[in-house]
Amino acid sequence: MSPGKTLQPVLKMKVDELFLRWLSEDATQRLLHECLRAVQAPQGAPNVAVSADAAMPAPAPGGPGPPAAPAAPGPRPEPHSRRTRRPAVRRGGRGCAEVQTWPELQGTPGLSVGGIPTFYFPRGRPVGPVSKDGAIRAVETAFALLPLQRARLEDMGNVAKACGCPLYWKGPLFYRAGGRRGGSVSVHTFVAMWRRILQDCHDEEARFLHLLASPGCDFLEQEDFVPFLQDVVESHPGLAFLKEAPEFHSCYITTVIQRIFYAVNRSWSGRISYNELRRSHFLQVVARLEEEADLSLTSGLFCYEHVYVIYCTFRELDTDCDLLLGNCDLARHRDHAISDKMIDRIFSGAVMRDRTAQRAGKMSYEDFVWFLLSEEDKTTPTSIEYWFRCMDLDGDGALSAFELEFFYEEQSRRLRSLDVEPLPFPDCLCQMLDLVRPRTQGRITLGDLKRCRLLAPIFFDTFFNVDKYLDREQHEQLALPGDGDGPELSDWDRFAAAEYRLLVAEEAAAQLWEDGSDTDEPSPGKQQPSGLRPQRPFWEASGAELLEEEDDLWPA
Repeated sequence: MSPGKTLQPVLKMKVDELFLRWLSEDATQRLLHECLRAVQAPQGAPNVAVSADAAMPAPAPGGPGPPAAPAAPGPRPEPHSRRTRRPAVRRGGRGCAEVQTWPELQGTPGLSVGGIPTFYFPRGRPVGPVSKDGAIRAVETAFALLPLQRARLEDMGNVAKACGCPLYWKGPLFYRAGGRRGGSVSVHTFVAMWRRILQDCHDEEARFLHLLASPGCDFLEQEDFVPFLQDVVESHPGLAFLKEAPEFHSCYITTVIQRIFYAVNRSWSGRISYNELRRSHFLQVVARLEEEADLSLTSGLFCYEHVYVIYCTFRELDTDCDLLLGNCDLARHRDHAISDKMIDRIFSGAVMRDRTAQRAGKMSYEDFVWFLLSEEDKTTPTSIEYWFRCMDLDGDGALSAFELEFFYEEQSRRLRSLDVEPLPFPDCLCQMLDLVRPRTQGRITLGDLKRCRLLAPIFFDTFFNVDKYLDREQHEQLALPGDGDGPELSDWDRFAAAEYRLLVAEEAAAQLWEDGSDTDEPSPGKQQPSGLRPQRPFWEASGAELLEEEDDLWPA
């Protein structure tokens, strides 16, 4: 394979090949035929396992018949310590076997067919008979306080509390009950909906997914979150400033949706399942929304400052303002810090989710959110998977020395152009193997990199990010999270905070320039997109104070 050629992952093709090989085996064919005969047997007929006559040749005319089957031995007495007896197996007619279950196992509560307990509860494990009358009475009491016992979207906060749900479940509850924007729902319609949910869903995650998902679906797609997030934008006091910039609503919603799927959708399927929702902390974050008055002061999925930094970074690269990035556009990120080979791998489709834009050789804003989150914080599980997919050229689930050398060649050339002598690749490979400590010698797997999560940024930056590689080489020791005082911040939180302060300082400097020269035209390089920077309480500080903060970021 030529060094410039990249292969697509072939895992699905391998699985299909193994399945067809298993299906073509003689033992598998016999098993399938036996199961088919058992299914087609009439009701009450014995279940045929293996026919004794089927494998025996027919006797010759006048010849002796088949030998008689030996008598079955008598039942062996079970020890007294065994409480549950095994199903009895008796012989059916003409040498056919039939499985007979013991009568005490039939009709036992909590047991499925064959006496096997139910072990799969996709909508939560039932904890016992739950009386729904008390929950329904609380809902009816909340509706009784409303005019004509009908609730609008603005009234659903009290109804959500009556249901025992967090405040910002009010939007999903309203729309699931058939509500429309500007309309209302009656008490009877809502009670019928809520009774069905209590009957079918037995935990918080199942109820939330059932409220947001399309009818008949047991997963959440990206568009399912739009009504929920639109209600958060319009009703949360920490986002009240966005009412003056409705054109920014879609940007905020799109960015938050991508961050939700980045953190929750661990399968990369584009669909959030019950188990993925249970394994995440997303519902805890939603429950804390009512306690956080200012979403710019929190670090989480709904933080406005993070959305602002992501969007401004994208607009800075999108020079033609078509909301799409090409190879050259993305390569300009951080002054061409990422190697060209890695940029080509990103656009090859290894990690891009928008196939329409990818086929056109472009990157959409949604894919850029995933890229930026992965680039600025390489310690999260999703970011490790992101860059591992890019470096795994042949899709075999492991990084070989050939693949590592493929990326290190360009990194070495870029270091020499900066008058920095790079390590020979054998020495670099030994250092990386000592860093990762793979379980299989000479092959680095995804699990190996996840086990050394805090050291994964060193590994990745060594092969395709020259700026961060040099920054780490200039430090004498690695500064691990938690070494300093104060709350622990992730790499992404530190990046977003620094970028936000710089953006605000630039905005303040541009405003001071406009105020000082009313007749002068602003420089084209300093023009900012209108309607993208709604005023925040943080911005009410004077321009001089903000410029002082900018000086603090760049000490002399």
